[in-house]
Amino acid sequence: MGRSLVRGGHVLTVDPQLGELPRADILIEDGTIVAVQPDISADAEIIDASGFIVIPGFVDTHRHTWEAAIRGCAPNATLDDYFVEVLDTFAPLYEPEDVYASNLAGALECVNAGITTLVDWSHINNTPEHPDAAIKALQETGIRAQYAYGSANTSLATYWFDSEIAIPGDDVRRVRETYFNSDNGLLTMALATRGTGWCKNDVVRSEWGLARELGIPITLHAGMGRMAGRFGMVNQLNDLGLLGPDTTYIHCCYFSDDEWRLVADTGGTVSIAPQVELQMGHGWAPVVKAREFGLRPSLSVDVVTTVPGDMFTQIRAAFGSERARVLSVFWERNVPAEGLLTAADMLEIATLNGAHVAGLEAKTGSITPGKRADLVLLDATAINMTPIHDAAAAATLCADVSNVDTVMVDGVVRKRGGKLLADAARAGALVEESRDRLLSRLREKQAQTAAA
Repeated sequence: MGRSLVRGGHVLTVDPQLGELPRADILIEDGTIVAVQPDISADAEIIDASGFIVIPGFVDTHRHTWEAAIRGCAPNATLDDYFVEVLDTFAPLYEPEDVYASNLAGALECVNAGITTLVDWSHINNTPEHPDAAIKALQETGIRAQYAYGSANTSLATYWFDSEIAIPGDDVRRVRETYFNSDNGLLTMALATRGTGWCKNDVVRSEWGLARELGIPITLHAGMGRMAGRFGMVNQLNDLGLLGPDTTYIHCCYFSDDEWRLVADTGGTVSIAPQVELQMGHGWAPVVKAREFGLRPSLSVDVVTTVPGDMFTQIRAAFGSERARVLSVFWERNVPAEGLLTAADMLEIATLNGAHVAGLEAKTGSITPGKRADLVLLDATAINMTPIHDAAAAATLCADVSNVDTVMVDGVVRKRGGKLLADAARAGALVEESRDRLLSRLREKQAQTAAA
């Protein structure tokens, strides 16, 4: 891989020791950051970063990447609608080739937007060939990813409401042995479980036991939507003795204070999908609430069926909604506001916190010597960015995907000069073909239902 030197950028390290460096170089050897300081002299390939803000790659801690082929199919959906319009309509029609196309296009979409690490919440394993296809696509894109093996989606009633069908342990073991026999690679593995309320308790115990047998983390949706109070999932999991530091809780919009304490006290982590939560009725995006309990919330896209697939959208949805919510409380009390989220907070949440939640903080999330080189160069000379007064504000509140000029994952440049160094046209064609196949299958299924 050799040596490369990112020279002369305005570096937001998100490292509490290094902080912000208005002009600095980053020396990389064999994918590892060796030094971050001004005026490094080295025999290396030069990447000119003058005129750019350099940030750690964004970390998306929860995305159903398989849904790229049905992007925008449910723009007006509530959470209840999503279960019917996506999980009960399209998901049962997915073949392995559709998963491959979606994961390929979806992961490249991430890289294009400066997301260098992805938790792929893959609850589309209708056959053993489905996870193989998903993983193959992730491998080809060069993204850093945690593949979270989820349930099948062949029937809404069977898999999502008091389900008696556990994720198949034998296939999870096969995938672990085949693709993830080491936890040191670019791709790692997790188990995407459904949890209490969605499944019978015996199924919940089985899935938690499987993850812990294999030594892989657990990720689940909890505390969202109109049924959240009834489920009280964290309390139920606590009653089953299953809470632990290996578990990520997604959404968390309707946790009671007792549930927040349980998550914090047992070392759990939190993933929040602000745009989806606000738009689909999950509840307020609880970024501030998580921080009040000492947790380090991360951000995620969730579903491109309904929201954009970039981290800038998530940052601004969380920043705007949480400041509005908190400010309203202070204004009602007629006292000055305090403890508001800042632009710098949002950059940390979208990068370092994400790495923490994905269990990868030792490898990525900040521009720190010893970590792997996952970097994004934002064009600070662009008309929507210049002039720079506050680099963190520019990166979080001004930038968009068009400003993502260069992306490096694990020391390898995956986007340069605003162009993906991948066959994006092929990925786009494959995902369009998948869309057409899925719509054809849907029409055939609807015709059969009408004729019955």
